[in-house]
Amino acid sequence: MSFDAEWAQHKAAALAGRQAPAMRLNQVAPEAGGGGPADSLLAGASSINGNANLLVEIAALLHEGRPDGDASTMARAPRAHAEVSAQALRFARFADDQFQDTVALFAALATRLKTTGTGFARVDDDTARAFLDRLLADGGYVRPESR
Repeated sequence: MSFDAEWAQHKAAALAGRQAPAMRLNQVAPEAGGGGPADSLLAGASSINGNANLLVEIAALLHEGRPDGDASTMARAPRAHAEVSAQALRFARFADDQFQDTVALFAALATRLKTTGTGFARVDDDTARAFLDRLLADGGYVRPESR
C-alpha cells in the first residue's frame, strides 16, 4: 500500500471518529489495561522536576561545548580569499545565534517544567487534603465486633 493510500485511509478513519487498528506509535501493541490516553499518561512531581533538571543539565553541557569564537580564524584574510573569509564569518555568526537560541530554549523549557511541577504538587496536595477532610467529616468509626 502506498503512503498516500494509507494516509487517506487514516484520515478517513479520523474524520469518521474512529482510529484505524493499525495506527499505533511504532506499531507497538497497547499494554494490558486498555492502553488509552488515561491509562498511559502518568506524571508525578519527581518525574516533572527530574525532566526539568535534565534540561538544565543539557543546557549546561551545550554551553560548555559552545562553538569557539576563533574557529573561523584560519578562514580569515590574508590566509583565505576575502569572500571566503566573509562567508565563514557569516556562518560562524549564524551558528552562534542558533546555538544561543537552543540553549535559551532548553533553559526556558526547564523553567516552565519547574513551574508545572510546583503547580502539580500543589494540586496533588489539595486533592489529598480534600480527601482527608471528606474522610474526617463523613467517615465514622465502626468497631470490629459491630460489623
